[in-house]
Amino acid sequence: NDRTFCFYYNWYGNTAFDGKEIHWAHGVIKQSPSDPDLPAIPGGDNISSNFYPELGNYSSNDPEIVAKHMKMMADARTGVVVLTWWRTSDSGLKAIPIILDEAQKAGLKVCFHLEPYGGRTAQSVRDDIASLLDTYGSHPAFYRMNNKPCFFIYDSYLTKADEWATLLKPDGAITIRNTPLDAVMIGLWVKEGEEDFFRESGFDGYYTYFGATDFTYGSSPKNWKHMQQWAAEHGKIFIPCVGPGYIDTRVRPWNGATVRDRENGKYYDRMFQAAIDCGTPYVGITSFNEWHEGTQIEPAKPFKCKEFKYMDYGALEPDYYLKRTAHWVSEMEKKNGNP
Repeated sequence: NDRTFCFYYNWYGNTAFDGKEIHWAHGVIKQSPSDPDLPAIPGGDNISSNFYPELGNYSSNDPEIVAKHMKMMADARTGVVVLTWWRTSDSGLKAIPIILDEAQKAGLKVCFHLEPYGGRTAQSVRDDIASLLDTYGSHPAFYRMNNKPCFFIYDSYLTKADEWATLLKPDGAITIRNTPLDAVMIGLWVKEGEEDFFRESGFDGYYTYFGATDFTYGSSPKNWKHMQQWAAEHGKIFIPCVGPGYIDTRVRPWNGATVRDRENGKYYDRMFQAAIDCGTPYVGITSFNEWHEGTQIEPAKPFKCKEFKYMDYGALEPDYYLKRTAHWVSEMEKKNGNP
């Protein structure tokens, strides 16, 4: 289903495959810039997550792992892998060709989630689009919506609407519109009252990303009907994002207020039902494997090491959230007349 997007993180590495632990040993994130650096969690059996993957502390560069992931996402009836992308600072760059190849074998498409790398501007995003199209645009798994590439722009609010307009409005000084770089550009709706930003910036639509309900205005399902209605009235695309729960206290120990219990799957069900009820044909899933934030639908297993006893999915099977995703995608297709 090419209207179902799943956020995917290709930033993991392990000693066996990559010579060191990458991202599993994520440091504890500072609460503020003035805080001292806090030590990294070592990786291996002691990983920077509240859950432990059924596949262990895997490498995103391992073709066998990537093939398993793509099959899981295809079985879950998601259609588009939304790949985190940090420009040249990205430890996952060498995994991208593997992901594209394995996505194609699994019948999936891949698009890019442009993260807020240092120095990101409208001009640098234009350069990014040109580079990504040049490097990957001819791959058969490269996703297009209505024959155009599609890019998600995380934390789009960091750049002002009038600067985005230079890129995204047809009369903008560096516009991509009606050029070979034209693309469907999806910004992040965070706060209440962002209608003006999306009207003035020229974004084609917006998504909500966060898996913690009520963490932001955008991630509050009660607001989705309004957000979809406004999108329909203004020719925009609305992609509400659903998640199975949220917990990031191994990397942000002070962030207990944002924890959302999975409630044995009921939390995911409510979010997905709200996405269907709001009337959009699109949905984003946060996430396949953001293990640091505990939003993963990837299978987890019961596990403990000497430093930590990990959470798991309780009485549910390790692949429960994949199967539940397939169920809800089917329900969404039925509602949209595409069983």
